Amino acid sequence: MSETAEPNVGTFTLGAAITVEPPTPVEVPDHEDWTLPNGFAWIFRGEGNTTPGNLVRPVIMADGFNLGRSELDKLYQGLESGFPFISELRGRGRDVILLGFEERSASILDNAEAAVAAVMRANAEKQGDAPLVVGGFSMGGIVTRYALAKLETQRMHHQTALYFSYDSPHRGASIPIGVQAFSYFIPFANDFAKQMDSPAARQMLWRHYDKDTGKTGVAKERTEFLAALDRMGGWPRIPRLLGIANGRGDGIGLPDVTPGEMALRIDGIYPGTTFYTQAQGDDVTVAYLNRRFPKADETITTDGFPELDGAPGGTLHTYKILADAMRKLGGTVDLRHEEVCFVPSVSAVAIRDIEAQADLYAKVDELDPEDSELDDYLLSSTTTPHTGITEELCTWLLDRLPH
Repeated sequence: MSETAEPNVGTFTLGAAITVEPPTPVEVPDHEDWTLPNGFAWIFRGEGNTTPGNLVRPVIMADGFNLGRSELDKLYQGLESGFPFISELRGRGRDVILLGFEERSASILDNAEAAVAAVMRANAEKQGDAPLVVGGFSMGGIVTRYALAKLETQRMHHQTALYFSYDSPHRGASIPIGVQAFSYFIPFANDFAKQMDSPAARQMLWRHYDKDTGKTGVAKERTEFLAALDRMGGWPRIPRLLGIANGRGDGIGLPDVTPGEMALRIDGIYPGTTFYTQAQGDDVTVAYLNRRFPKADETITTDGFPELDGAPGGTLHTYKILADAMRKLGGTVDLRHEEVCFVPSVSAVAIRDIEAQADLYAKVDELDPEDSELDDYLLSSTTTPHTGITEELCTWLLDRLPH
């Protein structure tokens, strides 16, 4: 170990469950390839659809957020692991188009160009007048939402009958502020900090820690993105809008995640660095950061936050990922909470908001569905990982596809 710096533990990134390599590998079948502006696509033919350049009842599904180029092989495997979603679509005679991005952390506006191009090419190559189904997972649902709305604003016929989002952060996503701050506290350029400071992270995170000012707030890029989305009408108006949430709708999230208690403590390296679960109030300590080389320590606080970490929503193994990175480089950890809420249920189904505690923990199942900006939605009966593919959620979507 260097005597002038702590080890560079920021070699990891936070990724959705759908792109985690499954325990049992799933073979990726033959597919066609498209090159698109800022992206690319893999096309998997439905059963009995064999004519090249002649798409049948296409379903476009966009990848989510991470750092680097989309890994569509992992996305395919994720979509086949918990429930064989792609196989079910293909078995119903639908061609499946997986949409990837050259840089997943780039601006949503830039990646929307890939979605626009995929929609236009699918329409040019499809057989008959069957409409498209277009949507995505996590950020992919935001990218396609913007793309379809933009096409409508430009009066271009996207021929899409149904839009869906799968645990997409319509009201924003949450990564603990202390964890965001720690990415910049590592005394090296690192992938984790690059991910946290990326355009897409700044656009999607409900609150962002600014490395230059040390302050937490709504990132300028988020404000600008929401304004751009508003200029496009906010939502596409032609297709039916469906939303799926990996979180529950009964107001129950992660009851074991008590606000204000220790989530993770690190020793050996970055000794004494401690992260706490988010509590309400002002001047709330969410992390104490410490390093030996170069010597520095810092206390990270928040003001006016609700209890985000234990809220109903799709979860991310945020602290487990961080703890594993520490162990790998010789640190010892006291890990109390492996996962926390990443996309709150209310965010995924575009109802209420995140800022107020009562809204964040709202029993969505008891709310008037008309309060949502979506036409219909489903929340998971149990708390599941962000973008986790389950039979319950996927069969609901499959049953609502246009004939």
